[in-house]
This record gives sequence, C-alpha cells and structure tokens, in this order.
Amino acid sequence: MSNFPATLFTGQHFVVLGLGRNGLPAVCALAQSGATVQAWDDGEAARAALAKAVTALPQDAAARITSAPIESLTGADGLVLSPGIPHVLPKAHPVAIMAQEAGVPILSDAELLYRAVRKAGSKARFAGITGTNGKSTTTTLLAHILAEAGVLVAAGGNLGPAALALPLLPDNGVYVLEMSSYMLERLDTLHFDAACLLNLTPDHLDRHAGMEGYARAKTRVFTHQTAQDLAVIGVDDDYCRDIAKTLQAGPAQCVTISGANPDCDVYGQDNAIWQAGQCLARLGPSLPGSHNAENAAAACAMARFLGVPDAALAAAVLSFPGLPHRQKLVAEQDGVAFIDDSKATNADASARALGCYDRLIWIAGGMAKEGGIASLTPYFPRIVHAFLIGRDAAQLAETLTAHGVPFTLSGTLESAVPAAYDAARNTGTPVVLLSPACASFDQFSGFEARGLRFLELARTVTEQPQTGKAD
Repeated sequence: MSNFPATLFTGQHFVVLGLGRNGLPAVCALAQSGATVQAWDDGEAARAALAKAVTALPQDAAARITSAPIESLTGADGLVLSPGIPHVLPKAHPVAIMAQEAGVPILSDAELLYRAVRKAGSKARFAGITGTNGKSTTTTLLAHILAEAGVLVAAGGNLGPAALALPLLPDNGVYVLEMSSYMLERLDTLHFDAACLLNLTPDHLDRHAGMEGYARAKTRVFTHQTAQDLAVIGVDDDYCRDIAKTLQAGPAQCVTISGANPDCDVYGQDNAIWQAGQCLARLGPSLPGSHNAENAAAACAMARFLGVPDAALAAAVLSFPGLPHRQKLVAEQDGVAFIDDSKATNADASARALGCYDRLIWIAGGMAKEGGIASLTPYFPRIVHAFLIGRDAAQLAETLTAHGVPFTLSGTLESAVPAAYDAARNTGTPVVLLSPACASFDQFSGFEARGLRFLELARTVTEQPQTGKAD
C-alpha cells in the first residue's frame, strides 16, 4: 500500500458539495493528488471541519483548496456531490441542475478512486457489493477473508473509510467497496471485477421514483462487466430473481446465491455454506440466521473468484468476529441477552433479526420508512412485549394494537432499556432485541450512536446488583 502520486490530477479542477464522511476526504485526497478543489457545505460545522483538515495538509495541497459558495461550474472536470444530496429526485439540488446544464459530470468518490488507481498505473481489482440489506456484513466479511488469506485489501465506500480515503494498492491488491444506490447512480467508468447484488426490498423510493428506479440504480453495480468478471446475485426475493435471468445471459459469469435454497449455485444449509454438494465453510455465532448465510454465500463466491484457497476461506469465515450493531451480543445477565441490531433501519432488516429468536422483548422505533412495520406481522407472535421509542412510536403502536401485540410507549432508550430488562426477567424471556426498523436521525446522529447508547444502558442495568426477578 502507498499514497497516490502528488501530481495525479494536476491540471484538473473539481467541485465538492457536502463535506461529510465522503466529501471531506474527497477534498483532501484530490488536493493532495494535484487537483484544485472548490469545496462547500451549507453547514457551519462542516466548513469548520474543512478548515481544520486543511491545516493538516501539506502547504501546496492546502493552497489548492478554496471554500466558497458554488455559483459557477465553469472549468470544472467534475462535481462530487455528497451521496445524500439529490441530483434528480425528490428535488434536484440547484448545484446539480447547474452541473447538468453545463455538461459537468456528477460523480461519486468511488468513481474517482477507480480513476485514480488506474491513472496511477495499478491493476488492483475491484469488488463491489450492494443490496438493500446485508451489504455491510458482506463487505466486511469479504475483506476479512481476503486479509486472512494474505491478500492486500482496502475496504470502504458506503461503509467505513470513504473511497478516496483508501490507499493505493499494487496490482495484486483488491478494493472491496460497499455501494449504496446513491453512489451507484453516479458511476461513469468504474468496473467491478466481482460485483454482487444481495437482495432488493423497497427503500429510498422517493429518491428513485419507485421500486423500478431503485432496482435500476442497484443493478448498475454490474455495469461494464465482461466475460472475465463475476456477477453474484441473491435470489431470495422476486426482484433479484428477475434480474438473475438477465445476468445469466452474460457477459460476466453469473453465480446465484441464497440463504437457504439448495437449488442455487452457493447457498446456506445446516449452518454452513455449500456449493455443488461441497461444504465451503462453517458459520460461527457471529453470522446467525439465513440472512447471514446469504451474506456469507456471497462473500465465499467472490473470495473464490478472487483466488482465495478453500482452506483459507473456511478458516476465515469461521473466525469472522461480526460487525458492531448487527445482532451483536452486548450484555448478558440473569438469563437475558441484550442484542444490538441498531443497523436495522427498515422493516426488512428487522425481519432478519426477529426471525432468529423464538421469544423476545423488542425495542423499536425512530423515523419509520414507507410501510412502517406492517410487513413484520408474521413475527409478531414471537414478541412478548415491545417498547417503542422515537418520533414515529405512535405509528408503530397502531400496527401492534391491530395485531394484539402488547407494547409500551417508552419514548427514549433511557426509558426502554431498563423496562425491557424488567419485562424479560418477569416473563422468562431470553432476549432483549434492539432492532428498530426505523432510521435514527430523530434522536441520534446515526445508527452507530443509537447502538452505542443501547450498549451503555444495557451494561448499566445488567451490572447493577440483582436480587432475583424484577418486582
């Protein structure tokens, strides 16, 4: 691994709008690679973060950065928009309209990473992973497998480090990128040697004009693939099954995966991953449920294509420690396990967790996605009691009331966690599950902050002296 050449983008000019976890690293990386950059964010705190970051750069790189409102894109080679800023729907940002009228390409930082790697002369391969759910686990698992097998790997994108914060890898290295639909719709030349679409359920529909537009954005992960590449597609939902029919016609080699369907090329069964009757890997406790078997099947298929030997593959999957906030055991006391699944920001993600436990206390709520939790009704008989938090708790309560699920409107995690522990101990329920089925931004900076607060509260209540069941 090494830094990109300081003259890589000399003579090029980029405009960066939005200075969050993607935008700020993009500004710094582009300037350090020779480009001039105009950067802006409407938030004062983000602009202050840029000013602080600039002071840490080499003087020549810092001199190539200006911070000013964007009034013209004349001479720009590209506009890098924060993934959360729309360029079409639900309403295009004025700067995005300016770019479209001026013919300036709107790019993701992943696209610029690919251009930088190729411009630097590296033949490092790229693996791209997308899907409504499971992409973070699959991305991290694949990177873990590659690293354990001795492959130089850099992972990031929508997960972890921003794409342009990753180092330059040599020819034998592999970039593993988690790709959101927002990032995928802003690709130009990026070509994934191994690409995966895990699953599709309704999400971000306002941004993509419905499910068809969302599916089109997701399938861009396979753009530019050739006969030398690999396309991995989950077939546990109707949308992806239809997409698989197209992918199987080529040009890339197509591998179908499933969490439980043995008719697929790579699938989960008996807590293991199989291909053509061969057990590729056993799954440890960090990968529970058929949804994680689907994730592991994808990672195994991609790792084998990228040259990982079967023995190294099996050992790496078994040693995978799991991800924070994805069904992580964070505390245990008096026969009650506290499970942090804060990453479950929609109902489909929560369904994957709810399906893993026969009886549970459920903590849910926040900013509900379209459809709320109506799709979770098959799992309601497993819920002994629900504790609802956040902005849309009342909306979730209406659904639970209609199906006779007992609940408490707790409002906050601070209220919900101790009450959930008491309820679990009083009813002999073995699991308190935080799987919100909602976004977190009403009360937290993100799902990570929500999960960390749950961990703190769970450890606080379980470390207090107990005298038996709650009163």
